[in-house]
Amino acid sequence: MNIKAINIALSFLLGICFSVRAELTVPSEEEIQQLAKATVAEQIDNVAGAKVVIEPQMLGARMTPPRCEYPLQASMASDREINRNNTVKISCTTPDLDYPWQMFVAVRVEILRPVVVADAHIGPGQLLDEGNLRLEWLDETQLRGTQFEDVQDLLGTRAKRRIAKDSAIFAANVCYVCRGDQVEILARTPGFMVKTHGEALQDGVVGDQIRIKNTRSNKHLDAIITAVGAVEVKM
Repeated sequence: MNIKAINIALSFLLGICFSVRAELTVPSEEEIQQLAKATVAEQIDNVAGAKVVIEPQMLGARMTPPRCEYPLQASMASDREINRNNTVKISCTTPDLDYPWQMFVAVRVEILRPVVVADAHIGPGQLLDEGNLRLEWLDETQLRGTQFEDVQDLLGTRAKRRIAKDSAIFAANVCYVCRGDQVEILARTPGFMVKTHGEALQDGVVGDQIRIKNTRSNKHLDAIITAVGAVEVKM
């Protein structure tokens, strides 16, 4: 091999060494946090109508990574589904250690849902209106029951029990038709439709089947609540 060829080979080898050396970098706290956040985000299915908040922990003094060959590697520390508290493993190959370096980052996930809450203390029998309701984003882990996502859906309903300010409004706490209410009855068949009035014998929300009394005939019937103060009887 002539001198020129040797020089070319040496230049090529030195270029590789300098390239490898240039890829050795100490990862920053922000870089590790963002990688952990992205790793968790990839595991979350599309949650329609919700806000997803992903917060990696602050690493601070406990973070002492060596020089790493890039790219860093990231994976979930376990195979379980994403929940409120999760752990991501960050690792890299490094010439400073005889083994791959790794650390574990805790990542908190909150899935927030739009929920109607009480904007004031509401007493039993009190009418719900725009003055005592508002929309709030709440962590879904706080929700236990059927809640409402639109203030308009609750206007004109009444509270069945005391509802504290800032509490979510659940279907079990309100009635679209309350026992003793005068209701509009719609009787429908394929051929005709009749409207009359009656009295509710039970509480319920839209979609519930309750007993009512037709005030004209005094007959007791089963009816489906269709709106505030309205029911439908299938003939």
